[in-house]
Order: sequence, then structure tokens, then C-alpha cells
Amino acid sequence: MDDMLLPLRRFADFQGRSRRREYWLFILFQGLIFLPLGLAFVAAGGDIAKLADKPFALQPGVASQAVHIAGWLVVAFLVIPMLAVEVRRLHDQDRTGWWILLGLVPFGQLPLFALMCFDGTAGGNRYGADPRRRDAIHRQDWRDAPADQAHMPPRPRLGDG
Repeated sequence: MDDMLLPLRRFADFQGRSRRREYWLFILFQGLIFLPLGLAFVAAGGDIAKLADKPFALQPGVASQAVHIAGWLVVAFLVIPMLAVEVRRLHDQDRTGWWILLGLVPFGQLPLFALMCFDGTAGGNRYGADPRRRDAIHRQDWRDAPADQAHMPPRPRLGDG
């Protein structure tokens, strides 16, 4: 639950890194908000087909209009935290946040969706420390861990016969 609401606490923080867990739990949180709003819209007499065709046009009926406006207010409230968590998610993979503009290109959401599924870089990168703390202290990775000189055989030198 803490990771689900973390993007709201880091509302407009475009610096640093975010884990996949934080991103996908925030997507789930949005679904848990928009599903009841959509059901309330249909229950109030709204037409989903008309809404998909003209998302900004209000439909007849006071109740459906109220739910429609409430939905747009929620979208307006969640757009900045969503962009921020997507940029931090790209930072976790050592990519610049400008990759987010890929979503403006037709079908650009598909590769952006794939990027959100990839694991982040292990250890620190130019955007900050690893949020999963997979550095040399916690994970003895052969690339990060210092060599133990006492247990290593001596290296042959040129000229040794």
C-alpha cells in the first residue's frame, strides 16, 4: 500500500529513480479509482460509446455530467504524478526522461509500455542510487565487488617461464 501511494507523495518529483513495483501499483491504484467512476457513469445513464467518441462533450443528465466532471478532475489531479513516476521509471533504466515523449507518437505507447516492464540498472547510475539496493554491499556481484587478494592465485607476468 505504501508503494501504491508513493507517487502521490512524490507528486512533482522528476528526479531520482522508481522501482517497477511503485509504477505498477500506481497503475493499479488508478484502475481502482477509474473503475468505480466508470460504473457510476454508466449507472447514471451515461453512454460509454459517446464518451469514447467525444471525451470532452457532456452528455444529457445531471448525474452523468457530475460523474464525467469528477472523472476529469481526477485525471487532472493524477496526470503530474503519473508523468513523474514514468520519468523516474525511465531513470531507473539509465534512460533520460525525454523518452516519455515517445507516447505522443502514434503507437508510441507500446514501446513505452515495454520500457516500463524492463528491470532497472543494478547499482547506482547517473540518476541516483538503486532503489532496490542491489549494490556491492547487498549483492556480491563480480562486477561491483572488490577482489579478495588473499584468496587469489598470483597472476603470471610476462617473462615468467
